[in-house]
Amino acid sequence: MRIYAIIRRKEFAGTNTLRSNGVTIDLPGKAVSVGGRRVALTRMEYELLLFFIGNRGRVVLKAALAEHLSGDMADIMDTHNFVYTHIKNLKAKLAAAGVRDCVKNIYGTGYKWIEYE
Repeated sequence: MRIYAIIRRKEFAGTNTLRSNGVTIDLPGKAVSVGGRRVALTRMEYELLLFFIGNRGRVVLKAALAEHLSGDMADIMDTHNFVYTHIKNLKAKLAAAGVRDCVKNIYGTGYKWIEYE
């Protein structure tokens, strides 16, 4: 918990709640909601969402996403298909909750979280 608190203070300026494009993330509770309704995400989808919001406005490389999600195992894997699958599932769950398409594919490079608010 101490390490998590240090990372949260460093990455998210000490806040316990993140908001972007109608998505609200309760960091201590690891809960995601849209318009007051809870959105059930897997651990990987939650980590992916945090990574995107933490790097909003920047292009995130596919390799960086793979490394963030799998740690040291990213070097061993030949493809990043698992990243594409988690992104597809995250986008589908956010769309079902009524969030506009915030994760944009930057062809040949990676992905970018687009801020609409």
